[in-house]
Amino acid sequence: MKKLNLLLLGGTGLIGTEVLKSILFYPEIQKTIVWARNAPSSDNKAPIEIQSVTWESFSRGEVKFPKGIDAVICCLGTTIKKAGSQEKFREVDYDYPLLAGKKAKEAGVKSFLIVTAMGADANSMIFYNRVKGEIERELTAIGFPYLGIFRPSLLLGDRKEVRMGEKVGEVLGALLPFSLFGLKKYKPIYADFVARSMIKTAIAKSDTTTIGSSAIVEILENDQMLDFGKNI
Repeated sequence: MKKLNLLLLGGTGLIGTEVLKSILFYPEIQKTIVWARNAPSSDNKAPIEIQSVTWESFSRGEVKFPKGIDAVICCLGTTIKKAGSQEKFREVDYDYPLLAGKKAKEAGVKSFLIVTAMGADANSMIFYNRVKGEIERELTAIGFPYLGIFRPSLLLGDRKEVRMGEKVGEVLGALLPFSLFGLKKYKPIYADFVARSMIKTAIAKSDTTTIGSSAIVEILENDQMLDFGKNI
């Protein structure tokens, strides 16, 4: 099996941070380039190259897409509250991933994997879900040999900021027997489960995707990631 070269987008977020932590355990990964406005720290144990890149410079063509990338793992995302407006939210969750997707396809990248959200639907009346659905639709239209869409439920993990909704979700996740009621799809999920699911999928698809092959679009729902991400 060929060792993979990855590009990680959103390495400072909750899931992106977990991707960086987990990469060390996968010898199939040869190198990971991380693009981040505020470059995360690295312990230098993993083959990780941190690059400080702004999306403004990338969109102006001042930063070129790196050569030799086999798969992109896109963990870009924010909230309307943090972004400050719907326009800024859309910029981070739609404009940036779409730009990266187009440039990745031009560079011959075979696999593109992105985190969206449960309930993503381009026709949704809910702005958040609609934007997530729109980016899924546009990336699908690009025609990657493999497009992996990951739709987690409420995310749990060690964030820098405290989100009350996630604290409530963590308590409910511990107390409620979701599996007994057929509601596993809605159970809160830890970010490291999502991260490992993305890495494992990138590795698994590396031998099955070739340039010019029929496009494969795979959606992994929350319950699938709960099972897939259990082990390193």
